Amino acid sequence: MTIAQDGDLALFISRDYKTFLVQLREGQKLHTHRGIIEHDDCIGQTWGQDLKSHLGQRFLMLEPSTADLVRQIKRTTQIIFPKDIGYILMKLSIMPGATVVEAGTGSGGLTLAIARAVGTSGRVISYEMREEMQNLARKNLERVGLAERVELKLKDVSEGFDETDADALFLDMAEPSLFLVQAAAALRGGGFFGTIVPTANQIIRLLEALRGQPFGLVEVDELMLREYKVVSERLRPLDRMVAHTGYLLFARRIATSKPDQEQTETRIDDQELNASEE
Repeated sequence: MTIAQDGDLALFISRDYKTFLVQLREGQKLHTHRGIIEHDDCIGQTWGQDLKSHLGQRFLMLEPSTADLVRQIKRTTQIIFPKDIGYILMKLSIMPGATVVEAGTGSGGLTLAIARAVGTSGRVISYEMREEMQNLARKNLERVGLAERVELKLKDVSEGFDETDADALFLDMAEPSLFLVQAAAALRGGGFFGTIVPTANQIIRLLEALRGQPFGLVEVDELMLREYKVVSERLRPLDRMVAHTGYLLFARRIATSKPDQEQTETRIDDQELNASEE
């Protein structure tokens, strides 16, 4: 049985679905619109329990998921959505012990998720040009106890990355097509590359810029998430959905001699055709 301990992050959810993310500390209190919750009343309790505020209002206490942490961070710019972050972690093969380079720290949403995924044995290096954004990301990482796993660098990546053997690299920048040479130099052979852009024009520029660069197995994806009303008597999609949030491009770092792009695309098309015929 897992219990809440002093120093743990806790997510409290009220009856009206307001959420509060706090770090439990002995002697401290959480002030909410439905009363005060004593941290001492939470420490030692089993996760998933209902706890009462001093007004008798019930709150559900849970361990926050990575998606919860990303949604709760303080931000001044748009962050990458959890639906895209999960796919990014898989496509970049981010796992415990990995060395991951990121450019465009922003508020630190993706940085936070990567830091959780690489574990205590991994390493995350995140580049940002704006000092105020880096300071915000640092505070967000400190708030969730992940700052020690991340090295924040204030640097223009057009000058190149300091790393040369990263397992994965992700660009969250306005024009990632301008930084492909630098990205390739930072990755180990076979390393994973990814980026996200909001418009099709940017994806087209990326595909054109990738020609002649040491990247292969290029793919472009778009993820859409549709949630459902969870009432068994009238199950249906919600009126709103998280549709287009960005185009994702992934590739692998390979040797400079690679098959012609058109031949690669034709071979992939043939494989898809054969699969459909089977």
